[in-house]
Amino acid sequence: MAATISAASSSTPRYCVLLRKTTSRFKRLLLARKTATMASSSAQPQTSTLSENLSTVLNYHEETKHSFRKYARGPHGLDWANQPNPFRRYETAPVVPLLHLPPDKTTDDPPYPDPFLQFPAAKPLDKSAVSQLFYDSLALSAWKTTGYSTWSLRVNPSSGNLHPTEGYIVCGPVSGISETAFVAHYAPKEHALEIRAEIPLQLWSELRRGFPENTFFVGLTTIFWREAWKYGERAFRYCNHDVGHAIGAVSIAAAVLGWDTRLIDGLSHRQLEVLLGLAAQKEFVIPDRPVKGFMPELEREHADCLMAVFPAKISGGSSFDLKIDYGFLSSVISRLEDVHFKGRPNALSKEHVCWDIIYRTANATQKPVTDIESPICVTPLPKTRIFSEAAYKGFGVREVVRKRRSAVDMDGMFSIGRETFYQILSKTIPSGWEAESQGEEKQVPFRTLPWRAELHMVLYVHRVVGLQKGIYFLVRNSDHFDALRRAMRSEFEWDKPAGCPPGLSLYRLAAGDCCELAKRLSCHQDIAGDGCFSLGMLAHFEPTLRERHAWMYPRLFWESGLLGQILYLEAHAVGISATGIGCYFDDPVHDSLGLSGKEFQSLYHFTIGTGILDKRIMNLPAYPGPAVDA
Repeated sequence: MAATISAASSSTPRYCVLLRKTTSRFKRLLLARKTATMASSSAQPQTSTLSENLSTVLNYHEETKHSFRKYARGPHGLDWANQPNPFRRYETAPVVPLLHLPPDKTTDDPPYPDPFLQFPAAKPLDKSAVSQLFYDSLALSAWKTTGYSTWSLRVNPSSGNLHPTEGYIVCGPVSGISETAFVAHYAPKEHALEIRAEIPLQLWSELRRGFPENTFFVGLTTIFWREAWKYGERAFRYCNHDVGHAIGAVSIAAAVLGWDTRLIDGLSHRQLEVLLGLAAQKEFVIPDRPVKGFMPELEREHADCLMAVFPAKISGGSSFDLKIDYGFLSSVISRLEDVHFKGRPNALSKEHVCWDIIYRTANATQKPVTDIESPICVTPLPKTRIFSEAAYKGFGVREVVRKRRSAVDMDGMFSIGRETFYQILSKTIPSGWEAESQGEEKQVPFRTLPWRAELHMVLYVHRVVGLQKGIYFLVRNSDHFDALRRAMRSEFEWDKPAGCPPGLSLYRLAAGDCCELAKRLSCHQDIAGDGCFSLGMLAHFEPTLRERHAWMYPRLFWESGLLGQILYLEAHAVGISATGIGCYFDDPVHDSLGLSGKEFQSLYHFTIGTGILDKRIMNLPAYPGPAVDA
C-alpha cells in the first residue's frame, strides 16, 4: 500500500484561517492563548501511532544493516548524469553577501582549544559576527581539482562529500543584512544569505520571548536525495550523521564568538517547517518499492532542528534557566503562516530514485510538539584542564576548523604517544574528563544537546606508544556502565590502562593485534587498520527509543556526528588526520563484543592517524571559487 508523507502528522491545532479573517489584536491574543492550551493537550500522538512509528524505525535499522552476506540496498552504480547539485538556491530571493573573514591569529583566532575551556566575551550581534559564524561552520573551506574534475569542500564534514544539510538563520534586525527581523537561507558557495522572509518586529519580539537579549536561531534541514543518490537506503543514517556534524560546527563557531547554543527541541517537525519557510512543499505519495523517474518532490527539505544562539556570559557568568513556553511559542509560529516567503528552490537533478524506506522512516520520526516543562539550565563551562598541552601543535581554533579534512588513506606506520591518545579522548567526554560522574552534556559542543549522553566508544588501538594493542572501551555515561558490562563478553578484562587519567572511564577489554579485525568489521577497508586507532560508536539504543519514542532515532545519529566533529578537530589539532566511516558490518561488530538484541547498537565508525596526500590533486582557495556547482 502506498503511504503519504504528511507535513503535519503531529501539528499543533491550527487556526490560521481565523487569523487571516481578523486584524483585531484582542482576538489574536485570545486565539494565541487558545492555540497554546490546545497544543499542550493534544500534542502527543495516540499510543498506537507511537508504536507503529517505533516499529517502522526498528525495521529500517534492521533492513539497512550491512552484513558479511549482503549490503543494504543501494544503486548498482553511480548515475553521474543525475548527481544532485550540492548547492540549494532560492531563485529570486534577495541575496545579501556576507563578509569574508579568514582566520588571523594576531586578531581573532584564539589558540586551540581555548573556547572549549572558557567562553570569551561575547561579540556583538552584527554583520561581521554573523558572517564569521557561517564562515567557520557551513561555508566552503577549499576547492580541489585534478584537471579533469573540480569539486568543493566544506567546513562541516559530509558522507561522500555530498552535503545534504542546509542552513538557515532566524534573526532580529542586523545592520547591513536586514532592517527588520528575517528568515534567511545560507548559500555556502556565495557565502551569502538569501532573505526568504521579513518578520514583523512585534512577531519577532514574541518569538524570542524568554530568551536572552541578542538571541537568534539557526535551523538545519536535510535533502535526503543528495545522499541517497550514492548510498541508497542507508542514506537516512548518513544524513543524520551530517546533521550532527553541522550542529557541532555551528556550536564551536559560536563558542569562538562568545556565544552559547541550545537545541530548542520541544517544537514539532511541522512548526520547524513553518518557521523555516518549508510549509508550502508539496506532499507526495510514497511508492511501495524503490522507483526511478522524474520526481522533483524528492528534492524537498526535511526540517531537522532549531538551535538558539545567545551570549554565553550573562547573569554575571553564573547559571540561569531558559524558560520556554512552548504553548505560547507554538501560537506565535502558527502566525508565521501569514508571512510571505520569497524564492523558488532550484532543481538539483533531472531524474531521481525514490528509496521508499527512507521517506517512511522520515515520516515516522517526525516529532510532535512536546511540552517540556523543565527549564533549560544554562551553566558556565565546567572547570577543567587540558590533559596534555604538549599534544597540540599551536594552531588557532579557527585555523583547525577551516583546515580540517577527511583522510582518504592512512600510512599504516605512524604512531602517537599515549598522552596524545588520552588528550583526544578527554575532549569526547560530555561532562569534562575530571568530573566525578559522566553523562550530563556540559562541554562544548555537547552542551547543545538537551539529553544525557547515549553513545560510548569501542576503540581498536593499533599504534599508540606506551599502550598495549587491543580493544578498549570508553564509557561516556556512567548510568550505562553496569548494563554494558552485563551485555558484553564475560571474558573481557575491564582493566584501566597504564597512565590513564582517573576521570577518564577507559577500559582495556582484550589485548592483542586487532588491525585485521578493525578492517574486516569496517567493510574490509584498510583505513580502519592503518591509523593509530579506530573506533565504533555504540548507542544505548532500543531502551532509549522506547522511552523517548521514534523521533529519538535520528537524534542518536546527531549525537554520533557531534562526537565525530570533535574527533576530527582533535586529530587536526595534534597534527594528524581522521575520517568518518559509515560502512561497517553492523551485527558482526555486535557479535565481536558479545552483544545480542538491540540494547546497544553501533551507529558510526571512525579512524585517526596520518593521512596520505594525493599529490595529483591541486588545492584551490574557497573564495572566489570556480563557476561550476560541484
